[in-house]
Amino acid sequence: MEDSITIYGYDEFGDYNNYTYDNVTGNEEVAAFKTHTTCFTEVSCVFYLVVNVLIFLLGVLGNGLVIWIAGIKMKRTVSTTWYLSLAVSDFIFCLSLPFNIVYTVTNDWTFGLFLCKFNSFVMFINMFSSIFILAVISVDRCVLVVFAVWAQNNRTNGKASFVVFLAWISSVALSLPSAVFRDIKTHLGRSLCYNNYSGQHSHKTIAVSRFICGFAMPFLAIFFCYSTIIAQLRTRQMMRKSSKPLRVMTALIAAFFISWLPYHVFILLELNHQTYNQENIRAGLIIGTTVAAANSLINPALYVFMGNDFQQKFKSSMLSKIENAIREEGGTTSSRRTSMFL
Repeated sequence: MEDSITIYGYDEFGDYNNYTYDNVTGNEEVAAFKTHTTCFTEVSCVFYLVVNVLIFLLGVLGNGLVIWIAGIKMKRTVSTTWYLSLAVSDFIFCLSLPFNIVYTVTNDWTFGLFLCKFNSFVMFINMFSSIFILAVISVDRCVLVVFAVWAQNNRTNGKASFVVFLAWISSVALSLPSAVFRDIKTHLGRSLCYNNYSGQHSHKTIAVSRFICGFAMPFLAIFFCYSTIIAQLRTRQMMRKSSKPLRVMTALIAAFFISWLPYHVFILLELNHQTYNQENIRAGLIIGTTVAAANSLINPALYVFMGNDFQQKFKSSMLSKIENAIREEGGTTSSRRTSMFL
């Protein structure tokens, strides 16, 4: 694994560069590297580049608006704390994309070892923090439905901030291996930022732990919470009253699932890359990482289009749309308060 090289900067999320040229050495390695010296010689690379530029521009703008509205313009509530944390995670991720865009174009990592490690570290923090916060929101909604009165008396902004803090600490801890194993290798006068695993065991442990902690377990918790919520709302005949916020949350979770599932599938397939066609795995990882990156752009769009009726949204300003989607209003009765918080 130590002698692996990468052709393009597609590997910002993961490990595909650890197998692409494991068995290519000497003159073959030189020929392979010289053949792929520019991104613009392959359609897939150009597509990757264009998509990431769009994600960067629109993601910074969209998440920046959400941060401004939820963090400054709106009154501080538990719900705005959740959505603010999601937006901050996506915003930081989008800010890191220019490094990969430049790396893709030049095929030369010129930013040094620290940014090689830090860039990968930030991207996995985004993955873990997003799914952890979505799981927390699902638990929060479930508690509000099942224990409405208790939740109204004990659900505070301070506790929400502490939970967000724990989610971020956990995300940092789980993202550390991405920084530890990231390394730089100089090859034919160019610097390559790649995953320098000490062995197949380390590679497999990290890939499987990311899937379990960053996808499977949180999703089981989310599925359980949503099943409980739907069952309770149907029993109380409150589905119509709670439809708007439930749509927003359902859309966010569905977007995360669709965005990250392909990446995890191909990362796990890569562990046994000898069994599969390497070009198919490579293509799958390119698509998987691109779709995963797009999740940071999708979330602010969902706040806009899922918060209210589309015609009403179209007539209102962009800021009002986002604010309406994540607003948390008070009520007088426990059933009314429950529907508002869902």
